[in-house]
Amino acid sequence: MAIDPRLVVTGFRPDGAAVVVGDTLVTPITARALPGQEMYLMWGSPDGGATVGPKAAPPVTLPFFAGAGGTRLLLVRFPPASSVPPPSTEEERAEIDAEVEERLPGLMDVFEPGDTSGMHTTDTLDYGICLEGELWLELDSGDEVRLTPGACVVQQGTRHAWHNRAATPALMAFVGIGAERAS
Repeated sequence: MAIDPRLVVTGFRPDGAAVVVGDTLVTPITARALPGQEMYLMWGSPDGGATVGPKAAPPVTLPFFAGAGGTRLLLVRFPPASSVPPPSTEEERAEIDAEVEERLPGLMDVFEPGDTSGMHTTDTLDYGICLEGELWLELDSGDEVRLTPGACVVQQGTRHAWHNRAATPALMAFVGIGAERAS
């Protein structure tokens, strides 16, 4: 049975007691450029660092990638590999790209123009956990590793791609922490 992503958020009453301030199912964001993929933008902290307490900053989920010191919590459901044809015209490609930028600002900025391999590089430290299905992590060196439920990945800003080579969807949870790239 597939997981339905749900977000439970705690906070404070005026007297300082801890309470549940939110409990909701999260609606996925989809885009034609990513056929069958579902992005669940759960929560994030502003760039520069998180705060807690009665006057904590409100959640930030966009832009897609956090800047230095910011965080993002998201779940991504990857569909099985498919043979979805690429857009047939430049106009269609521009329309699809505009849709992604509107729904998931900053996501496509990390992909190399014209590269259909899915390889990308982010300035984030990412913790990933496979929750459902199986997914392959590919690195630009050619190294690949198969992830199954319970596998945890620490992605340290390397060039990589995700591939679902199975017949069923795969669900990954990611915590992305915006980082400065050291030379």
